[in-house]
Amino acid sequence: MATCPSCGKDNPAAARFCGECGASLATTASREVRKTVTVLFADVTGSTALGERLDPESFRRVMARYFEAARGCLERHGGTVEKFIGDAVMAAFGVPVVHEDDALRGVRAAVELRDALASLNEELERDYGVSLRLRTGVNTGEVVTGTEERLVTGDAVNVAARLEQAAEPGEILIGESTYALARGAIEAEPTEPLVLKGKREPLDVYRLLSVVAGAPAFERRLDAPLVGRRAELERVRAAFDEAVSARSCRLLTVLGPPGIGKSRLAREVSAALAADAAVLTGRCLPYGEGITYWPLVEIFREAGAEEELEAALSVDAPEDVFWSVRKTLEQRARERPLALVVEDIHWAEPTLLDLAEHLGDWTRDAPLLLLCLARPELLDERPAWGGEVLTLEPLSESEAEELIENLLDGASLDDATRARIREIAEGNPLFVEQLLAMLAEGGDPGDVPPTIHALLAARLDGLPDDERDVLERASVIGHDFEWEALGELAPDGRRPSGAHLAALVRNELIRPHDAIEDTFSFRHALIRDAAYARLPKERRSELHARFADWLDGRGDEFDEIVGYHLEQAHRWLVELGPADERATALASRAAESLAASGRRAYARGDGPAAANLLGRAVALLPADDTVRLRLMPPLGRAHRDAADMEGAETILAEGLERARALDEPVVAADAALLLVDLRFHATTATRQQVLDEVDAATRVYEEHGDEAGLARALAITGRLRFWEGDCTGAFEDLDRAAGHARNAGDRYQEAECLQYVLAAIIYGPTPASEGLAFLDSMRTRLEGNRKLDMSQLNVQARLEAMGGKFESARAAMARAATFAEGVLEVELYSHILVAAADVELLAGDPAAAERNARAACQRLEEISELGYLASAVPTLLEALYRQGRGDEALRLSERWDPARLTVPEDMDAQAGWRAVRAKLLARRGDLAEAEQLAREAVSLASTTDYVDLHADACAALGEVLRAAGRREESDAALADALALYEKKGNIAAAAALRALSAEPPVGV
Repeated sequence: MATCPSCGKDNPAAARFCGECGASLATTASREVRKTVTVLFADVTGSTALGERLDPESFRRVMARYFEAARGCLERHGGTVEKFIGDAVMAAFGVPVVHEDDALRGVRAAVELRDALASLNEELERDYGVSLRLRTGVNTGEVVTGTEERLVTGDAVNVAARLEQAAEPGEILIGESTYALARGAIEAEPTEPLVLKGKREPLDVYRLLSVVAGAPAFERRLDAPLVGRRAELERVRAAFDEAVSARSCRLLTVLGPPGIGKSRLAREVSAALAADAAVLTGRCLPYGEGITYWPLVEIFREAGAEEELEAALSVDAPEDVFWSVRKTLEQRARERPLALVVEDIHWAEPTLLDLAEHLGDWTRDAPLLLLCLARPELLDERPAWGGEVLTLEPLSESEAEELIENLLDGASLDDATRARIREIAEGNPLFVEQLLAMLAEGGDPGDVPPTIHALLAARLDGLPDDERDVLERASVIGHDFEWEALGELAPDGRRPSGAHLAALVRNELIRPHDAIEDTFSFRHALIRDAAYARLPKERRSELHARFADWLDGRGDEFDEIVGYHLEQAHRWLVELGPADERATALASRAAESLAASGRRAYARGDGPAAANLLGRAVALLPADDTVRLRLMPPLGRAHRDAADMEGAETILAEGLERARALDEPVVAADAALLLVDLRFHATTATRQQVLDEVDAATRVYEEHGDEAGLARALAITGRLRFWEGDCTGAFEDLDRAAGHARNAGDRYQEAECLQYVLAAIIYGPTPASEGLAFLDSMRTRLEGNRKLDMSQLNVQARLEAMGGKFESARAAMARAATFAEGVLEVELYSHILVAAADVELLAGDPAAAERNARAACQRLEEISELGYLASAVPTLLEALYRQGRGDEALRLSERWDPARLTVPEDMDAQAGWRAVRAKLLARRGDLAEAEQLAREAVSLASTTDYVDLHADACAALGEVLRAAGRREESDAALADALALYEKKGNIAAAAALRALSAEPPVGV
């Protein structure tokens, strides 16, 4: 037998066309696909006892009558009966073709079967003295179909069978997915959750009570104000006016995919024309008996003219029916203009479509607007469809936002969720409605409602096989896909025909790419998802691997894409069973490509991307794989850059342990260095422990000739010297480390070294003007590294602010922030925001400085970057001090005491905190403690070559002494500070200090 892919009718094996609907049977070869279908199990209870009471022949006749009635009920609603097992029947709705209302069809069939059994029982009681009782289970879920063994296979089938077994006689139990899809059209009540063997959680189950007659599959919010569509409304109104003016028929068809707003537009049209015309509406049904003229039945019933329609349909020949219907409508339109709205004509029988075109062509001396609503596939059936066609486009982003606001009815919704709804819905009003409804019921904003999945799956399942195959192959490639690539994934290696692509464009499933020739995009991301979901996992794996092979070798920029497709090929394969030789090879290739791309992301300073790519590579490889092991240190470093300190600690600790176990000394040295550096920043490791690890690692690197390792070790030494206040020595170490990194081709390490070289220029004795000149000479040393680009702008901003060029400094800081935003989180808070605050302090805007410094301190505390926090705190305290908010600043200084945040050698944190706290205490009148802290700050800073830090400490001491009335000592300290600022070239700080010196002291 050949099953029709359109209507499901069985045909003789040799048939080329379906005897029921005329569709081609040429491409109905079976192929496994994944689908979401609805499965019904029904079982006669007590049949064993019944068989004992009746003669075998009588029992056979009784069951034959039941099976006949059951088959009729199930097939009438589009179900495919797979088998009768004893006294049970199983049917699937969605095989061979998925419909958007399969769940509703299944429950309708279950209710009809229950009701039909009541009528059958009257006959059985009369003839055999027996009656049958039925229990039924209906469930919806993903299955595999197209196999030779069974119609459908999957857990959804097992659950449906268990629901049937749990039902009481006469009861229909439905699963949660079925309820979710059909809830707007049924009455049901929850039952006790069903505990099934092998299921971790009990299943939510509902008792079906009834089906609401005439209810649509999906609830719609047609009461909400219409959004957009002004031009479309004007065009419909113009068509009506033309019909009235010409006293003829205007056939206007509004095309659009499901949910785009056709019915809502028609509702608005009906309201707008009600004063000038008799507006009548009819709807085509997707299935059922006697549906050919069903829209006319609804239209004539609404007009109170059932007898006229009955007379018009009483003739036999279709052309006579057409003539009679037209004459009846013409007569009414002459009395008052008519506007007929026919919805869903893509489901119309050919005869009704012929009638619509007949009305458009032959109506005379009668004003009639015939407004038809259809999905784009209508034009596949009727390429030469008459009249005017108007296509509805998706809503714009602003229109979608307006629709969201209207549907919320005053309820609140955060901006992120609104954006997520707009992103998923992509301008489809129904999708917006369904997403909001799901959220109102406690759903996750990232999920897609099952109703949307059902709509899209039905659209795809109704396509011709060749067109659907193109979409499935394209879905493996991604949202955008090349025509040539589709050919690479085809069984015969040939590109699909242009006619297939044109049909998919016409049906608004894909569209030509705006900028790239011979490239197409899915009209909606969810269409891509629906096409991909149809593919069996084994086929997904095969197609991903073939696409990766096609891309491989095109260049480094394709590594991430190649790695992704190989990763997916591996994923789907291992989900089907244990990893075999092919799966292992796929994993190895995927890891290689992802790791290569991850290393390049790291080299350009993109920590989150590096963490993602390297993490995926590591996850693909066995725990004892040496390639995996060598990826652990850079992965840990990437997690730290992405502000995931806990993850970095875990990864580096594991890497260190495994490297030692597998005798990989270089990897062990890398992991140990990174781990102790991380712990030093979190104050869980001492300076001496860092130096010990550096010495040990240096010996390993020298023994193995590892220049990249030497760069990492020397860089840590340079950073330690920098934190201790030796900028000159740090500059030498870091510059040498950058040379080693450059020789080794380690762009990331070179950039990190140069970043601290630049920091030494800021803090150390180099005058600001010389620092700017040095910066110019640095610009070509490592172009294209995000972290270094950010650092260069940071240094530029600080040096320009020292020179009083505040607007230029602010512009540079803003550009630096764009490099860091979303990518370099640690640098954003520890470097950019703190530098921005320092610029604002020099510019005399302490409120702006506070905003930046407070955001930095709060986030650094959250991610446990305590060393950087300790260095940021003095800037925040200074901003509060200058605003006269001493009490708040003192509380924060106690909360963020550097003794608890960092090591004693962290000079800018230790001296800076003491200097600002001294001024705060002096203003409060605690002069003795203030002077002690100020002198400690001067003493600490004087051991360093941090010029501005030393100047700040001297200035703080001068302020404290002025508050104590010791003017001569104060003047001396302030003079020292001024000399230091001038030595650094910090013109702005020097000017501010002169102005401060001229003011009377603040304090007691």
